[in-house]
Amino acid sequence: MLKIEYLQELLVVSIALSVFTCTFIQKTKRHLPTQKLIPIYSLIVNLSIGIVFCMSFTNVTFPTSLWVGLFSFLGADTLYKTLEGKLQSYGEIINRNKVTISKENIINKEDNNGKTNISQ
Repeated sequence: MLKIEYLQELLVVSIALSVFTCTFIQKTKRHLPTQKLIPIYSLIVNLSIGIVFCMSFTNVTFPTSLWVGLFSFLGADTLYKTLEGKLQSYGEIINRNKVTISKENIINKEDNNGKTNISQ
């Protein structure tokens, strides 16, 4: 009998793991001698970090942590390409919601005393 809930838990852990491993691989792949080694390097990194990640933060066994590393390897590239360019810093998100109005576009309305309500 297939343990669907357990498989879902492992996939959630591997998604979280793949974010870390993919970032690590993207930062360190320039140190490899050729681009042909990137898949092998990625598999080794995902399996080794998967083992350490699972043993530290979950209660899964060693063979199961290898599965998490393999799931992370298979899905890390797709997840990274999906999120690539869509991640923004906090400052960019805050500045995106600001609206600036130039002084030429401000309409000064005078009240009954001849004073404007907008402070300069």
